[in-house]
Amino acid sequence: MSQKLNEPKLLVTGASGFLGWHLCQTAHDQGWITHGTYHQHPTTMAGITLHQVDLTNYEDQKEAIAHIQPDAVIHTAAQARPNQCEVEPELAHRINVDASLNLAGLCSDQAIPFVFISTNQVFDGTQAPYREDDPVSPINKYGEQKIAAEQGVLQRHPAALLCRMALMFGVAPTAPSFLQGFLHHLADGEPLKLFIDEFRTPLSGTDAAQGILLALGQIQGCLHLGGAERLSRYEFGRILTSVMGLDESCLTICRQADVSMAAARAADLTMDSSRAKALGYEPTDVKTALITLDL
Repeated sequence: MSQKLNEPKLLVTGASGFLGWHLCQTAHDQGWITHGTYHQHPTTMAGITLHQVDLTNYEDQKEAIAHIQPDAVIHTAAQARPNQCEVEPELAHRINVDASLNLAGLCSDQAIPFVFISTNQVFDGTQAPYREDDPVSPINKYGEQKIAAEQGVLQRHPAALLCRMALMFGVAPTAPSFLQGFLHHLADGEPLKLFIDEFRTPLSGTDAAQGILLALGQIQGCLHLGGAERLSRYEFGRILTSVMGLDESCLTICRQADVSMAAARAADLTMDSSRAKALGYEPTDVKTALITLDL
């Protein structure tokens, strides 16, 4: 089918990732002619045109933009595993910072609207809930790199939108969220150890994609997209077991200090999403979102 003149074209980098997959599906449903990039994880999606692109290669970026000629770009591709960023900081920097700045510059040169996906981990977790104008204070390499990318993106593309995302959950055939780890433990009958002192505003992948697309073209600068509730990991687990009809005895309480990891973890990264809500953003509560997933 040929493209109609009134159908805008969207490019989503990292389409094989969790958020990228949800963005591609949601954008397609909203009438965008949707293109996505992947690098090492080939995938197929009905109605989505996918391209293999090495985003750390500037010439690959230029060729992709020239070939696709998008009306907007949403850059989700990243090394988003904090522990991996600590272990391989130089490689992560090329992905999280260098590639992001190059892509923002290319889009700026052609006046293409650009959305950069950032994270709540730009904060240290001691002064929640966090608003867009709160001072950043990362405690791990991943947060440091995302701040460097945010600042560099706005230098290259002053009209860009920076979306700081909360902890996301859901089901995508291309990539897991933290929810899949929970489900595997429960399916195997293993005790699920969950933090009672780590708080987030969990956000479904569907709501995340809808929030980003809602903000695209409406605002510039920084935007926080969090879920409807402040929950500990343990509280999330209680909701999950309730939805699945399981007994809470399969859950075990633990604290951050009980688990040693390469990357430091912030205690409370609750997001204040008032600015997004003023645009019409309405995230679903966790229980309703989990019921919708038909677990």
